[in-house]
Amino acid sequence: MNRSPLLVGDCLYWTRRALREHIEALGVRAGDAVMVHAGLRSVGPMLHGPDALIGALLDAVGPAGTLLCYVNWDQQYEDAVTDTGHVPDALKADIPPFDRLGSRASRDHGAFAEFVRTTTGALRSQNPGASVAAIGGRAAWFTADHPLQYGYGPGSPFEKLMLAGGLVLTIGAPLDTISLLHHAEHLARIPGKRIARLEVPILIDDRVDWQMIEEFDTKDPVVEGLDPDYFKTIADAFLHQQGGRQGLIGDAPSVLLPAAALVAFGVDWLERRFGQTDP
Repeated sequence: MNRSPLLVGDCLYWTRRALREHIEALGVRAGDAVMVHAGLRSVGPMLHGPDALIGALLDAVGPAGTLLCYVNWDQQYEDAVTDTGHVPDALKADIPPFDRLGSRASRDHGAFAEFVRTTTGALRSQNPGASVAAIGGRAAWFTADHPLQYGYGPGSPFEKLMLAGGLVLTIGAPLDTISLLHHAEHLARIPGKRIARLEVPILIDDRVDWQMIEEFDTKDPVVEGLDPDYFKTIADAFLHQQGGRQGLIGDAPSVLLPAAALVAFGVDWLERRFGQTDP
């Protein structure tokens, strides 16, 4: 095994092979479903760039495994909507519709999300704001039938990751970027959850259909009294109390967590602090 960077002239590069060895050393195995959040700069120079990391992840999970990435979409008009979530008529003609084949991943998720979305073989779920891209053996299952309403709840790729015994892997990305915890927000039986509504144009069979989509708020903390980065607080507490795998992938500090256990921990964390309501 060679987990060191490759020296080419005066430059050191991480290769796809070395990155795969790092990923496997952290605990990823063939057949796994892994939702990845990555800060590419933290990995260091990679031979063949971000495709080396994507290739290494796919090599580690093998043909039966699946790489997933939360991609959202780059709509850039949320600040212009009314209090009820409607888009002013004057803007509608100039807003490109969500097209799951062509719409860019949200820039808020960094370059990795767009690289995954545009990798050959990638599929994408149909909910615009909660959309997930997936590559691999179960990509079609993960991305199929994603509900438009409350797209982080039942039937979503986030729920399916739990059902599949999947994993969450952060590669040089802050723990507050773990989007799976939006599923914990959905499941937690707590009062006063913020609800967000947004009118969205969706391209369906070459026709633009404007839909009002409702979610528990994912832009701000779901209830009053939470810090904006409280996902990190939950993930840190999970690591301290239940454990996880930590190590380096390239130069990037990385964390591997079991999806179902993390969501259950997040639900309990929220309900203990904000009061469990009646079922």
